[in-house]
Amino acid sequence: MTSEAPGEPGRRPQQPPLLTAVPERALLVITALPGHETGAHLDSELELRSLADTAGLDVVAATSQTVRRHRPATLIGSGKVSEVGDLVRHHRAQVVIFDDTLSPAQQRNLERAVGIKVLDRQQLILDIFAQRARTNEGKLQVELAQLQYLLPRLTGHWTHLSRLGGGVGTRGPGETQLEVDRRRVRERIAHLRRRLRDVERTRRLHRRERQGIPFPCVALVGYTNSGKSTLMNALTHAGVAVEDKLFATLDPTVRRLGLPGGETVMLIDTVGFINKLPPELIEAFKSTLEEIRTADLLLHVVDAANPDAAEQARVVDTVLTEIRAADRPRILVLNKLDRAAGNTPVPPELSCQNEGERVSISARTGANLPALLDAVSAALAGAKERVHCSLPLDDPALYGWLRKVGRIVHEEYRDGIVELTAFLPPKAAGQLRKRARAATRSS
Repeated sequence: MTSEAPGEPGRRPQQPPLLTAVPERALLVITALPGHETGAHLDSELELRSLADTAGLDVVAATSQTVRRHRPATLIGSGKVSEVGDLVRHHRAQVVIFDDTLSPAQQRNLERAVGIKVLDRQQLILDIFAQRARTNEGKLQVELAQLQYLLPRLTGHWTHLSRLGGGVGTRGPGETQLEVDRRRVRERIAHLRRRLRDVERTRRLHRRERQGIPFPCVALVGYTNSGKSTLMNALTHAGVAVEDKLFATLDPTVRRLGLPGGETVMLIDTVGFINKLPPELIEAFKSTLEEIRTADLLLHVVDAANPDAAEQARVVDTVLTEIRAADRPRILVLNKLDRAAGNTPVPPELSCQNEGERVSISARTGANLPALLDAVSAALAGAKERVHCSLPLDDPALYGWLRKVGRIVHEEYRDGIVELTAFLPPKAAGQLRKRARAATRSS
């Protein structure tokens, strides 16, 4: 029999609240280093804060320093190291995050100096990817990138567990714990690469099947949090998860999209890019990024309300060059104009390589989306081939397919065949020629 609280008959005693994880307190360190032309003018502190927030950290303070040259031991000067240590103690920080890549030695030296763990931007991004990965392929890719990053940083962590020279019964040949860990990490990396090769083979088969379908592929690319997934949902009702955070989408999504002229294209949503994207991620996600390299058209989505829009576009250009996709035709899509002050246009210095038409839209409100679809139709029409062939009249399915994927501009009927001229995408043009040759041989 349960007791009742005075004055509250019938009410059960309240259960104690569930314990929730308290976010770690983070101190940010931003350094200006020479030789970082691409993305040099991006607001590094604001972006690092956004990354820390996405990772679930509580940023308690930030400090910056202009570094004329790299310090081999600690990256920053000794005075700044002391200042960081003071800030750690004053704010009771639990982790220090550097905006630039730290070498293994620099990371160890800084941890000894400040007394808490020290991470760099790459490790922070890898942690976010680990949190965001949902599919089996995404988890494999992220784990591979993390282990590739970890391997050179194992040095010195396990020397106290050495089995060599430890007294009676421990002398002689053997492996240190460090060597065991390295070997296990290398074996795991090899295992992940084998599994990813299988996944890549499956993705390649799916890509080949899509290439067999005579629909052009249009890929959404852009800086992280530029609104690609919101645009994907607005155009195709794909139901892709949308959050106002960095790297909300990791796994590619493919949906059919109907264009105003009745044509169909395959629209692909891809992972967002960011300044100083870890090379381990580019290597691990190469099968995913292959979707961009093979696309017929790229929609480069830019956050037009962001003051760093021009620099973010240049960062995307750099990443596209690194993955050998800079030669793809593209349309510059200026998104989030509903958030831009006074809906002012993006300055003309915002440009990208191989840029085609510019279209200003708001994916959130749906403003100007018909103009974007018209631009996609026009861009794909410029790549269409003119095909002249003869086909039998007794294949109505063929004519239905032809009108769906292309545009017939001339038809002439005689002796049970029709001679026609049509404009088709390259994939469909090749298929039509093959079917026309087969029909000619059978007749």
